[in-house]
Amino acid sequence: MQASQPGDGRARDDLELYRSEQYRFLGRVLAAAPSADMLRDIAALAGDTTPLGQAYGALAKVADAAEPAAVEREFFELFIGVGRGELLPYASFYLTGFLNERPLADLRGDLARLGVARAKGRHEPEDHIALILEVMADLAAGEIGVGAEAEAAFFRRHLEPWAAQFFDDLAIAPSARFYRPVAEIGRLLVDIEARAFALAA
Repeated sequence: MQASQPGDGRARDDLELYRSEQYRFLGRVLAAAPSADMLRDIAALAGDTTPLGQAYGALAKVADAAEPAAVEREFFELFIGVGRGELLPYASFYLTGFLNERPLADLRGDLARLGVARAKGRHEPEDHIALILEVMADLAAGEIGVGAEAEAAFFRRHLEPWAAQFFDDLAIAPSARFYRPVAEIGRLLVDIEARAFALAA
């Protein structure tokens, strides 16, 4: 996604930049299978004793043993497939049971109000979870010119109602190997953010 508005001028502290990095990482690995170089970078990650740190540690171990071609096949089976993948990572599907429904129209309206347009070369509907995570990354980093309340509202409307269920489904998908710890990272991030936005309300 591309923002046409300048940043909002909010000071970026370490926590907000960390949040942005988490969203951007998840958006990247859910948009496409990681390259061999990215798998090496992931394998070098060091976790800690927190639940999120442990999830990153588990992902690092899986990445260290993963073959890029195998992860690419896994991504294909999970999200593309012959006809369709094991999962449909779209808000419309999770919220209505169908693709290209009202949640997509609502999201497009909010993106237009934020001054965000789909990047060239991206053809999937905007309610793909990877695209929504990218928008959250830009909001957290202050790269989209809105304030904290608008960021919270976007999360509550377009990610919180369905993302946890998507990550739960990803964790138990038959083809998930590399993506099982990715699912745990996503589930934990959504839960942490939902709690933080609730406290700030």
